[in-house]
Amino acid sequence: MSAGMTAPCRLVDYFAVCGLDTESGLEPDELCAFLQSMRTDAPGTSRSNSSRVNRVKGEDFEVSPLRRTFKSKVLAHYPNNVEWNPFDQDAVGMLCMPKGLSFRTQADDRAPEFHSFLITREDGSRTFGFSLTFFEEVTSQQISSAMHTLYAMHRVDCVGGTDTLYADPSPGCSSDSLVTMAESCWSDTAEADMCSLQQSLSFDHSRDTLYVSKCLCLIAPLPFVQTFKKVLFQIHRAVTSPEPPPLPLESYIYNLLYEVPLPPQGRSLRFSAVYPPPLVCQRPGPNETPLFDFSLREVFELLGVENVLQLFTCTLLEHQILLISQDHQQLMTVAEGITALLFPFVWQHVYVPILPASLLHFLDAPVPYLMGLQLDGEDGRASLELPQEAGLCLVDVDHRSLELPEDLPQFPNKPEFVQELSEVLLNLGVSPEGSLLCSDSASHLRDLTLNPMQLTSEDHCNGNVLCESTVQLQPSMEELLKGNETLAKLHALAKRTGLALDLSDPASRPLDGRGKARGDGAAVGRSQVDGLQESSEVEEMHDARFNVHVREVFGNQFTQLFADYEKFVIQPSQDMDAWLNNREHMHNFDKASFLSDQPEPYLPFLSRFIETQMFASFVDNKILAQWEEKDPLLRVFDLRVEKARMFGVRAPLLRATYQKCSAVRQNEQALEQRLAKIDHTAIHAHLLDMRIGQGKYERGFFPCLQAEVLATGPATDRFSRRTSMARWRRKDRVRQQSEHLQLDNTQRERYIQEARSKSVRQPKLSELSPSVIAQTNSKFVEGLLRECRLKTKRMLVEKLGQEAVDLGHGEVNITGLEENTLLASLCDLLERIWSHGLLIKQGKSALWSHLMRYKEKEQQEAEANDSSTHTYFVSGHEKRKTDATPSLPSLKVSLTQDMRHIQNMSEIRTDVGRARAWTRLAMEKKVLSHHLKQLLSDQDLTKKLYKRYAFLRCEDEKEQFLYHLLSFTTVEYSCFTNAFTSMSMPYRVLIIPSKKLGGSVTTANAWICLSGELGDTGVLKVPKNVLQMTFECQNLGKLTTLQIGHDNAGLLAKWLVDCILVRNEITSHTYRFRCGRWLGRGVDDGSLERILVGEHLVHRLPEDGQRSSHTTSLQAPTFPRNISFSGPNKQSPDTGQIQEAVGEAVNCLVKHFHKPERERGSLMPLLCGEGGLVPSLDQLFRHGFKSTRLFQKSIFIWDFLGKVCLYLESPGNPENPSRALLPCPDGRESFCHLITSINAAQRNIGKDGKFQLLVCLGARDHCLHCWLPLIISSGPAEYMYEEWAALRNPALLLSLVQLLQSLQEFNITLEVSLTKGLQV
Repeated sequence: MSAGMTAPCRLVDYFAVCGLDTESGLEPDELCAFLQSMRTDAPGTSRSNSSRVNRVKGEDFEVSPLRRTFKSKVLAHYPNNVEWNPFDQDAVGMLCMPKGLSFRTQADDRAPEFHSFLITREDGSRTFGFSLTFFEEVTSQQISSAMHTLYAMHRVDCVGGTDTLYADPSPGCSSDSLVTMAESCWSDTAEADMCSLQQSLSFDHSRDTLYVSKCLCLIAPLPFVQTFKKVLFQIHRAVTSPEPPPLPLESYIYNLLYEVPLPPQGRSLRFSAVYPPPLVCQRPGPNETPLFDFSLREVFELLGVENVLQLFTCTLLEHQILLISQDHQQLMTVAEGITALLFPFVWQHVYVPILPASLLHFLDAPVPYLMGLQLDGEDGRASLELPQEAGLCLVDVDHRSLELPEDLPQFPNKPEFVQELSEVLLNLGVSPEGSLLCSDSASHLRDLTLNPMQLTSEDHCNGNVLCESTVQLQPSMEELLKGNETLAKLHALAKRTGLALDLSDPASRPLDGRGKARGDGAAVGRSQVDGLQESSEVEEMHDARFNVHVREVFGNQFTQLFADYEKFVIQPSQDMDAWLNNREHMHNFDKASFLSDQPEPYLPFLSRFIETQMFASFVDNKILAQWEEKDPLLRVFDLRVEKARMFGVRAPLLRATYQKCSAVRQNEQALEQRLAKIDHTAIHAHLLDMRIGQGKYERGFFPCLQAEVLATGPATDRFSRRTSMARWRRKDRVRQQSEHLQLDNTQRERYIQEARSKSVRQPKLSELSPSVIAQTNSKFVEGLLRECRLKTKRMLVEKLGQEAVDLGHGEVNITGLEENTLLASLCDLLERIWSHGLLIKQGKSALWSHLMRYKEKEQQEAEANDSSTHTYFVSGHEKRKTDATPSLPSLKVSLTQDMRHIQNMSEIRTDVGRARAWTRLAMEKKVLSHHLKQLLSDQDLTKKLYKRYAFLRCEDEKEQFLYHLLSFTTVEYSCFTNAFTSMSMPYRVLIIPSKKLGGSVTTANAWICLSGELGDTGVLKVPKNVLQMTFECQNLGKLTTLQIGHDNAGLLAKWLVDCILVRNEITSHTYRFRCGRWLGRGVDDGSLERILVGEHLVHRLPEDGQRSSHTTSLQAPTFPRNISFSGPNKQSPDTGQIQEAVGEAVNCLVKHFHKPERERGSLMPLLCGEGGLVPSLDQLFRHGFKSTRLFQKSIFIWDFLGKVCLYLESPGNPENPSRALLPCPDGRESFCHLITSINAAQRNIGKDGKFQLLVCLGARDHCLHCWLPLIISSGPAEYMYEEWAALRNPALLLSLVQLLQSLQEFNITLEVSLTKGLQV
C-alpha cells in the first residue's frame, strides 16, 4: 500500500462468491495433483507410469472422483476495486477454498464450514478474509454427466488394480468425507460398514443427488472474527431458510459494504445484519494491546500450556514453524494466537496460516516461516516429506504433539510462568493440559452422542434413516460427563455463563469451535434462537476476558525481561537519512552489556533472541521514534515499562524475583465499558433501486446478485456527512491511518521498501508459472547470500576484540556465549541453504544427507585404494629414526575422515546433531570452506540431489558463499573442543631428543603426564626406544602442561630432551612443549622430571586447490627458546629490561582475571610460559649473581634461597631493622616454611623446578611482594650479588614490590600437576 492511498474507513472492503464455473466445467487442479504425486511417489512406493502421467494431468483414475481436486474460481466480487485494498483474485480464490472444489452426495455430511484467512502482501501489509463454505445442488446436467463419466472410468481403471476402498486420501478429500467413512466404520457389522462405504464412494446420476461446494467470503481490514462469522451464517440462513429474508440480499450486502463504518480505536459499533439482534464489534484503545478477536481459549484447549509455551519459544527464536490440522480454522486460530502473544514484538518473516494445496512448494523456502497445512489424519503426515527439518517446529494440532528443533533453549522463568498460566486457565475454566473436546476424535464422538441426528424431510427422501444405536449412545455419554473431571469443569463453566444444553433437543446445538453448524438448518423456535444468541454473547464475552488475561500474563514477561532495554539502545549521532543509509552497518544495541546484566539462566534464550529480526525491528522502531511518531506497539510497551517504574519497581528487582501479572482489571473494565455504552449505531439495510425479477429467491441456492447495484457506493457520499457530525474526532482517523499504514514519513517508506527488496518477506499467492517460481527463488538465493555475508562479518568482528569495541559492541566480556550463539545460527543457515531446492534427502538434516551420499559415492569410486591414507592411528609404536630429526606424520585434510570421527561419537544420535558437530569441527580446523568446496565439486551428485533453481546450483552465488566462509581461516575457534567435553579423543605424542652431547638415548624408563583445561591423562609409560606413541583419553581441552621424567635406571640414564610435540588427531591442534634440559642425576640441576608449558602451533593450508590431498603445515611463533640461565655465556639483561619483563608478566595476569571466568583459560602459560612471571623473576635473581662456579660446582638460584632460609632461621642473626616496615610481617615464616616443604617433597623436579614451584606458591599465597625485601636484606645476598645487581637497587626493588602487590586481589589457583606431592 503506497503512502498516497486512502486509509480504510469501511468495516468490510469486499464481498466475494467462489465456486464452480459451470461454463468452464470441471477443471482438475493440475499443479496440486502434480505436487501431491511428487509427495506420495516417494522412494519405496510403486505406481505405474501411466498412473503417474495421469496424476500429473490431475486425472488419477485410481482415486474416487469425489476425492479428486478440481479448480475453484472467484465467480463474483463486489465492488470491483477499492483504492486502499486492491482485490487479489488469485489469493482470494486459493484461500477461500484451499482444497479446491468438493463434491458430495445426499449420503455425505454437508454442514457449512467457517474459516478465516489472511493475505500478507509482499510489503508486509495484511488483509483478513472470512469464508463460509456450504454445498449447493448441482443443476447442470453437463456437470452431473461429467461426474458420472469419471466414475465409469474410475471403475474401469480399478479392475485388476488396487481396490478404491483402500486408496490413499488425496488432498481433494475433505474432512467431512473422512468423518462419513469413519462413521460407517463404527457401524454394528462389517457388512454394514462396507455397504455404507461403497455407497459414499459411488455416484449414479439417475439415483443420487450431486452437491458442489460454494463459498461466501468477506474481505476486511481488521479481524472481527466473531462478528463476520455471524454475518456469514445469517446470509447462509437467508439462502436456506424456507422463507425469504425481508429484503433482497443485495440490500444487506450493500449496507455491509458501504454503510457500516470501521470503528476507530477505543470505540464500539452496533449494526444490523439480516436477522436480529444487532451485532456489536469494538476496537481496543491506543494504550491497549492490539485487536485480537480469535479465541486463545481454543488455542490452549487444542495444545495445552506446555506445548503453547514451547511453540511460543520457537516463534520468538524465528524457527521454521509448520502447523498441520484437518481443520482450516484451527490452523488460523493457532497461528494468530501465537503471533498475538508476541507483543510488543512482531513476526517479520513469511506468514501463511493456511497454505493452499497448490502452493506446497512454499515449504522449500530457506527462510523462517510460519505456515499452516491442512492434512487428513496421520496418513497425511506420514506422506509429507519436508525438505527442511533441522530447525523445524512441527505442530500436529489435532493430535496435540510437537516436534521441536534440537538445542531449543528454555524460556526464562519457565516453571513459574507455567504455574501462573495454569492458575489463570483453571480460574477461567480451562484445563492446563488441554481439553478432550477439542480433538477431532472427541468432536466426532460429541456429534454422535450429545447431538442425535436430526433429519429433514429432504434427507429422508434421500434415503437416510435414523439409527437407533445413535440414540442409545446418549446415556453412556451422560455417564462420561459425570466421571470426567475436564468435562465436569466445562459443564460448570456452561452453567455459570447461563448456557443450558438440552441433550434431547437439537435446537440447543450451537455452532462448534470449528465453525460447523450443528444440525441441518431446520426451523428453530424464536425463544430457542434468543436463548442461543444470548448464550453466544456470554461465551464471546468470556472468551474476550480470557484473551485479556492471557495476553497480559505474556506481556508481563516481556516487561520483566526488557524493563531496562532503553539503557542499551545505541542512539545514533547522525540524522535520519544518514542512519537509514548506513543501517546495515550500524550496531544499534549493546548486546554484550545487556547480556552481562542478565541472570545466568536467562542467557541461553536471550543470547539467541536478541539476534532475531523481530528484536532488531523493535530496536529500529525505538531509534526511529526520535524523528517520527512512535510505533503503536512500542508506545504501549513503553507505557507499561514506565508504569512499572512509577511504582518503584526497578529492573534488577524484576529479574531477581518472579513478578506475577497484576494489570488485568484495567483492560477488562475498558472492554466492559465499550460494550455497555455503544459509541455508534450504523444505519439499517434498506430497499435499493433494483430491477425486479433478477436474483429471484430459490431455497438452497445463492442467487446471482445485481452487480450494478453493488459496484459503487452512495453517490451523495452520505456516510461522509454523517461521520462529520458524529462524535468521532478527526484525530481518531489520523491515528487509525498511522496504525494501519505506518508510512507517515517518505524516508521511512523508502527504507522499508529497500529493506524488503533485499529479502523475501512474503511470497505472492498467485497462479504459478515458471517465471514466477524463478523470480521467487532468485529472491531466496539473494537473501541467503546476504545473510551469509552478514553472519560471517559479525562473527569475524566478534573475534577481533578491540575492533568490536570500537564498532559499538561494548566491552568484550561474553565472547564465549556470543560465539556459541553465532555458531548455532551459522549451522542453521547452512541447513537452510542445503535444504533449498532439495529433491532427495535422508533424515532430517539436508547437509548430513548430502555428506553421506558424497561419502558413499567416494567409497564406491575408491574401494581399491589403500585405506591407510585416511587412517590416523598407528597399530604399533614407531621407532626412532637415527638418520633424520623425528617429526609427526603429515595430517591429511579429509572431509570423509572428519565424518568418520563424527559418526564414531556416541554422544550424538541425530543427523542434525552430526551435521552441527561436523560444522563445528571444520570451523575449528579452519577447513569449512575447503570441505564444502570439495563437497560441491561433485556436480553430478549436486544435480541429482537439487533442483535447477537451488542455491547450490547457482554458480556465482555459490562461489561468493564459499569466499565468505574462507574468511574464517583468519580466526581461531575452539567450538568443537568446548562443545564435546566428555568424548574420547586420540592424541599422538612425539618426543624429540637433542643430538648434542650424546643425550639422545636413555636406558631409563620414561613417562609423561599430559594436562589440559578439562583434565589430565595421568602417568603414561613410554616404551623403551620409542619416541612416538598414540593413546586415547577423555577430551583434555586446550593443552597446558606436560610432565616428563624417568627413573634414572640403566647405565645411560641421562637424557637431553629438546621438545615434545602433541597433536589431537581429530581437531589437528598441535602443541609444542619446549624443554632443552637434561633429565638425570649428576647433570644440569639433577632433575628427574620437568614440567613443561605448551605453545599452540598455527596450522596453515597450502593453496594448491587439489581435492583430498591437502596436508597441514605448522608454524610456531618466533619466541626465543626457554632454556636455563645458568650457562656461563648467557648474556644478562639490564635493569630496565628486567623491570619491563616483570611488569608485562604482572599485567598479563591482571588482564587474565578481568575476563569472565568462562573465558580465562589456564594460568600456567602466564606463570611458567615464555614471558611469564617465573622466567621474568628468574632474570631478576640472575642479574648480578656472582660467579656461577665455585669449586667446580654450579650454583643455582635455589641454592641461594636455601642459604637465605638458613640465615633467617638462625637464632643468632640480628633482627632486620626494616622488617617492621614490610607489607607482610609474617613473610619470614611463610618463606621458610615453603622452602622446607619443597625440599622435603618426594619429587625429583630439580633446583630450577623447585624455584619455579616456589614462585607459583608465593603468587598463590600473595607473598611475593613480602619476600623480595626480606631476601635482599639477608646476609647471603651481600656476598652472592654484585653491588650493581638489580636486587640491590632500592628504587627498582620498591617498584617491583608495588607491581607484585597488585596480585593480592586475585585468587590464583594452581594446576594439580604443579603441586602434586607437596604438603602445603
